Amino acid sequence: MVTPLVKRIWIWCRNLLIFLFVSSILAVVVYKFVPVYYTPLMFIRMYEQHQDGKKMKLDHTWVPISKIAQPLVQAVIASEDNLFMEHNGFDIEQIQKARAEAEKGKRVRGASTISQQTAKNVFLWLGKSYLRKGIEVYFTFLIEWMWGKERIMEVYLNSIEMGEGIYGAEAVAEAHFGKHAYQLTKNEAALIAATLPNPRKFNSAKPSPYMLERQAKIISLMGKLIKVEMGYGAGQIDPGTGKVKKRKKWRASVITTWDESLMPMR
Repeated sequence: MVTPLVKRIWIWCRNLLIFLFVSSILAVVVYKFVPVYYTPLMFIRMYEQHQDGKKMKLDHTWVPISKIAQPLVQAVIASEDNLFMEHNGFDIEQIQKARAEAEKGKRVRGASTISQQTAKNVFLWLGKSYLRKGIEVYFTFLIEWMWGKERIMEVYLNSIEMGEGIYGAEAVAEAHFGKHAYQLTKNEAALIAATLPNPRKFNSAKPSPYMLERQAKIISLMGKLIKVEMGYGAGQIDPGTGKVKKRKKWRASVITTWDESLMPMR
């Protein structure tokens, strides 16, 4: 027979789970339309800066994807997630490879897709626990289902860490190149993408020989991928009307190609 105390605990747990489920859905729906000005990582980094006795820095400016240069979209896909436009949030083949290498005792490499990184950056804390990874999978499913590819890319390029206290394309373009994100060139975009395995170690304003080598590989791979129709300069002009042609907002085809030397080590 269930005691009143056990019953109350069960009701409390049930209500908590319902609350967490509903609130997570609402958060994803809200961020489908509302800019993500702050993320948990931003506050974590500021706390770390304070603990280290450093001046707290948070450089972040939200811009729509229409004001982010198309080459940067192409560069991060080439560098981080070749199959971004094709998968449903997870690159199963790369996950299996990473697991196999870990079992052999090799250095663990990242297998997280852009969708997974976006879910982690926006909704979660740092860490490598099974609980956090499970919640990341949950949010990845949600944003793939509710947001679509273009919104995921827009949030990713606005929230990802791109330097010490620097977050997003507009902030890094201004800080490191003295221009707006829509003005970034292919070379600059590839250099930014080259920092993403560790943006606090690698500086796109002061590239090391390793970064320049990685930049060249990213540029090469960018040319092998079919152009992704996202970002400033992505639209094609209709010669008949002189207007930008309508395009699919969330999907494009890419050549399935992968350079394992670009796989970020995490």
